[in-house]
Amino acid sequence: MTFDPSPARAAFLAAARDRILITDGAFGTEIQRCGLTEADYAGTLGLGHDQKGNNDILALTAPHVIEGIHRAYFAAGADLAETNTFSANRISQADYGAEHLVRDINLASARIARRVADEFSAADGRPRFVAGAIGPTNKTLSLSPDVNDPGYREIDWDYLVSVYADQAHALVEGGADFILVETVFDTLNAKAAIMAVRQVEAALGRDVPLMLSMTLTDLSGRNLSGHTVEAFWYAVRHARPLTVGLNCSFGASQLRPHVRALAQVADALIMVYPNAGLPNELGEYDEEPPTTAGLVREWADHGQVNVLGGCCGSTPDHIAAIAAAVSGLCPRALPDVPVATRLAGLEPFVMAS
Repeated sequence: MTFDPSPARAAFLAAARDRILITDGAFGTEIQRCGLTEADYAGTLGLGHDQKGNNDILALTAPHVIEGIHRAYFAAGADLAETNTFSANRISQADYGAEHLVRDINLASARIARRVADEFSAADGRPRFVAGAIGPTNKTLSLSPDVNDPGYREIDWDYLVSVYADQAHALVEGGADFILVETVFDTLNAKAAIMAVRQVEAALGRDVPLMLSMTLTDLSGRNLSGHTVEAFWYAVRHARPLTVGLNCSFGASQLRPHVRALAQVADALIMVYPNAGLPNELGEYDEEPPTTAGLVREWADHGQVNVLGGCCGSTPDHIAAIAAAVSGLCPRALPDVPVATRLAGLEPFVMAS
């Protein structure tokens, strides 16, 4: 089943033809700066579990914190806001005894981002977009957590699809323009998310654009399920995502060859938002905004990216520096990829015609 392109998809593609677009940066870094206490996280929900560290719950207990972060990133030059919902799913929220609040969290977070995005758009006429962020959960469909039982799985396909569908539906209902499936460490998990979004589309009777973002687990350029960036693209390209790309993993310097490889094969917009360098021995990120901006500008100079932003350790200052560094540079032109049968195991495979 196919639907007419959504107005948001058309507007995003139109904007991306003119310039390199900017997505926002890390939420965790900014939330940590606020110095919130357990009481701030827990609010009056009475959940009976410690909530400190459950950043997603803040959409309900401290919405002003989330709104302020969105506002700072838009003021820094972001075109796209990601909702603060990376772990707002039944699986991850079960760790906090908050799985019954998943719909409320996603609705609230999407509405906050939508309100701020619309406010900035109204002020200067430049469209701002909202991506409903969906993380990978802490379970994997491809691998067993038990080294003594390789065939064991903690969850199955149908359950994970339902988990993703519940989250995606609430995000779209709350005002998200797109669904961003990010930090993909297991390609099969990503395919479950794709199926979930297709179910949401069918239920709503309209286009729900997808964004897909892979994360690498080692410098060889593979995710946890073992796929290279090219193999990942061949495994998900049937979904015709609005954007595909990389986030988290490493800093921009380490991602350079993998961005180049993906840019050569993907006939979708490339969105990359790396960490602010590698963490130090204390787990903190030291890379300064001008350094990050200079590194990602290299991708722009070589025509490899369409959307740029930041992941772990990045701040509004990083986003402002990135926006300034790529201002006026031409966005990547989508390659004319010859028609061929392209398959993926752990490696990409192109069948000779």
